[in-house]
Amino acid sequence: MTDALDIPEKLAPAADAAAERTLGIILVSASAIAFALTGVLTKSIHADPLTITCWRGFFGSILITLYVLWRRRRSGGRESLRLGWRGWLLAVEGAAASIAFISAFKFTYVANVAVIYATSPFIAALLAFLLVREKFRLQTMLAAAVSLCGVAIMVGAGLGNGHLFGDALALLMTAGSALYMIMVRAFRDSPVVWAGAVSAFLLFVLGWFVTDPLAVSARDVALLATFGCSFALASILWTEGSRLIPSAEAGLLGSAEVPFAILFALLFLGEIPPMASIIGGAIVLCAVFAHAGRDWLKAKSARS
Repeated sequence: MTDALDIPEKLAPAADAAAERTLGIILVSASAIAFALTGVLTKSIHADPLTITCWRGFFGSILITLYVLWRRRRSGGRESLRLGWRGWLLAVEGAAASIAFISAFKFTYVANVAVIYATSPFIAALLAFLLVREKFRLQTMLAAAVSLCGVAIMVGAGLGNGHLFGDALALLMTAGSALYMIMVRAFRDSPVVWAGAVSAFLLFVLGWFVTDPLAVSARDVALLATFGCSFALASILWTEGSRLIPSAEAGLLGSAEVPFAILFALLFLGEIPPMASIIGGAIVLCAVFAHAGRDWLKAKSARS
């Protein structure tokens, strides 16, 4: 009789773990959808890229700061807010990548930016190998080579239709994001989320002095507020969700941002990329999902 009564208690930890994993999947998936709105919102706002980054930084920094303070209170004040030179380097580098990211959407297709950005894990692996001699796996090398072919098709098509500058900005932003990933791994003791809030605030300060952020319409103000909130929400959902599931699974779910971004551009902007972008994008997405899926299957097999 006692053993029978003990069964629910033994099953409780497993049930809790399953519930945590389900919550993590929901949060990371929701963050991918929120991130995917970036292209649509950027193109829907009539302001210039610096004004957009200024107001996105303003609203985003407030919400992320409130989140950081909430987490710090929950931890009893154990989480430090001291950035140090590493944290400030993260903030400045993140701000520069954000400017290139927003600008890229203004000069090329949403699909091009989203697909090129999807190659950031491969570029991060290459930079890690070149900078710190981190081991470069064969499957990553093959996926990166396939992705490079897809990106070459997309960028090559932009030579004659005026989208080359936007594609170049997307490549610059992707390289910056890849470098940011390496820095996050290298600076493990730095408060990364807090550095993100500071980075967003730096964009607000820069935009305030370089542009005229008040010269926007009421419609754009509403969209800019939505943009800042969606950016902060996506960052918070990703942070919370990735704590609950393995990194391989989080990476696979995060890849869903790309097809969602293309779908949103089609639904809300009526933007249909040219055939070269579709072909190149399909090649890159196959490489990304195959690589992420293989990592997920390996992690799942290891847990089993």
